[in-house]
Amino acid sequence: MLSDKHKSAIQEAYSQFLSGRGHKARYGQKLMVAAIARTLGGIIQTASGERDSEKTDGEHICVVEAGTGTGKTVSYLLAAIPLAQAQEKTLVVSTATVALQEQIIYKDLPEVAHHSGLNFEFTLAKGRGRYLCLSKLDQLLSSFSASGTGLSLGLYDDELPQVEEESVALYQKMTDGLASGSWDGDCDNWPDSIKTEDWSRVTTDHRQCSGRRCPHVTNCSFFRARESLGKTQVIVANHDLLLADLALGGGAILPPPEEAIYVLDEAHHLPDKALDHFSHHSRLGASTGWLDQTNKVLGQMLGEIGDGAELDRCGEQLPAALASAKQGMELMWPLVEELCVFEDMRGNPIRHRFKGGVVPDAMMQLAEKLREDFDELESLLNKMLQVVQRMLEDLHSPVPVVDLERWYPQLGSWHGRAEVNLLLWANYARADADGTLPQARWISPVDWGGSTDFEVCSSPILAAKALEQSLWKRCYGAVLTSATLTALGKFDRLRLRAGTPEKASYQVVPSPFDFSRASLRVPASAVDAGNADQHTDAVIDGLPALLKGSGGSLVLFSSRRQMETVRESLPGTWRNRILMQGQKSRQQLLVTHREIIDGGGSSVLFGLASFAEGLDLPGDYCRHVIIAKLPFAVPDDPIEAALAEWIEAKGGNAFMQITVPDAALKLVQACGRLLRAEGDSGTVTLLDRRIVTRRYGQAILDSLPPFTRSIE
Repeated sequence: MLSDKHKSAIQEAYSQFLSGRGHKARYGQKLMVAAIARTLGGIIQTASGERDSEKTDGEHICVVEAGTGTGKTVSYLLAAIPLAQAQEKTLVVSTATVALQEQIIYKDLPEVAHHSGLNFEFTLAKGRGRYLCLSKLDQLLSSFSASGTGLSLGLYDDELPQVEEESVALYQKMTDGLASGSWDGDCDNWPDSIKTEDWSRVTTDHRQCSGRRCPHVTNCSFFRARESLGKTQVIVANHDLLLADLALGGGAILPPPEEAIYVLDEAHHLPDKALDHFSHHSRLGASTGWLDQTNKVLGQMLGEIGDGAELDRCGEQLPAALASAKQGMELMWPLVEELCVFEDMRGNPIRHRFKGGVVPDAMMQLAEKLREDFDELESLLNKMLQVVQRMLEDLHSPVPVVDLERWYPQLGSWHGRAEVNLLLWANYARADADGTLPQARWISPVDWGGSTDFEVCSSPILAAKALEQSLWKRCYGAVLTSATLTALGKFDRLRLRAGTPEKASYQVVPSPFDFSRASLRVPASAVDAGNADQHTDAVIDGLPALLKGSGGSLVLFSSRRQMETVRESLPGTWRNRILMQGQKSRQQLLVTHREIIDGGGSSVLFGLASFAEGLDLPGDYCRHVIIAKLPFAVPDDPIEAALAEWIEAKGGNAFMQITVPDAALKLVQACGRLLRAEGDSGTVTLLDRRIVTRRYGQAILDSLPPFTRSIE
């Protein structure tokens, strides 16, 4: 039970915040604060301060769908911060993107700290990839200085191209910025944009970083930032960093799950991001090239850092292991090529998905050989890394530190590649156990310098089990929130994909918006989008009349082909009013759109799925949202296809259990682009007659906000 003391602390903070900001309490916001407080305040601790998992099994999780305008961020911060402090846990707020992280860290948290009376410290957490690696920067500039010309750092064809003088000038500016204290080594704090390839050369990952053994560690931007995490009570991360931390066992970057209360904002993104982290990929051609090139440079490495002992012994065994793995890859190539022999309309090979995740026997046997080869490689390279780590710590090491530093990242990269391949081929070498969720397995042809390479892939069909084991069962407490967590009015979709416990608290709190100020219209001209050509013609014919008037409009399409066809088919005067996704960056399009509206003109945005979420165009910037068709997923995603196949094999209906709920959720997100502030009004027009003619249509309609309906 939430104690009176904690209840009073939260109520006092909420009242002070509202007073300080000059706001009135919102009904939905009060409900959300109460729901989070009940869940987190009801967690039972053991004598050692841990969550008693037997007494709070699943009940430590709170899931809240809160409509636009509820004030979600303020709600969860005011409810969770006092309870995290009282229970001596770190509050980890995780969002979907770096942009949302920055909004919370630079706007929301300072406002809460200033107006609520709560006393707490907060900081932003990012992965290693956002920070400069001083060791790499030093090596790069030293190499350039020694040669006096552009140099190539990549040992392999798929690595970074030659470093030009323009890039070297950038690296020298970085050095000067660090020396003067005007820059802290954080990529996001550099005053100008940095090309991806330029930044990739001077950052690192956990495999290539020698950590505390690095002589630059005292000045390392990443470790300085990491040290501050242990001194703060609120950490703002993002889902990718959180999942990367969990993949490393938890506690590698962020606090251990057992010591953390998580708030997962935009939680509907978590399952898909988790699948990315738990999947495995390897390219046959690129990996074969890596194995061959590694063999060629191995002698140079051992000549520079050989220790005459364990490092050399492992190095002597590497050529045979590398050659064996390369041979296995070369034998795998024709098997894979044969599976992808079919071609699309342009003559390109097409993706092959293994039905039921079942791999042919010949491929499975060869995968077992590759598993053994990469197991040997991973083991040898891991031993070599450990030896180099010990030599870096040894003040009397016979090998110069500068040479060890130069080769350690390369060894880490080799080890990482071996580990990735080991996990993939181990997955392909074993059939899925009876009664377990099948894996999705597929092969995708990819362009490789003008020729074709093949990417072999595997992924769980659902992230639920992995999240259950690594997060829900381990964390002290968690809050999941978003404006779109239900589908068709239920949390079933979230529970299926994210694995949230059955005993968790699930609640929907209302938006403060008056939805009667907006209308949902299905015009008489709307046709069944199942007939693609007829539907496109109807959209072309109907748009000019729908887009009459001033102000901003947003037209959302499910396919780029249809979007481009519609734009090109409209009269020239209309094309000039349209700003289409892909013509410029998203930010540039929005700036242009706002400038036109501010000048009293009318502007129409054409966009795809990414414009149906996260776009904030209040007032006149968006008075009309036109949705070309119901947003059913394209049926070629291999993970979704494998999931549908599994559901059908169990006797279920994949269309009704997966496709329709997914489309309903996406449609809610698209409709959410219209009302962005309490005084907003406008129209949502759906140009797909299936919403009223198909048996699933009514269920989708009922899941939408309570707009005034006009179905012609």
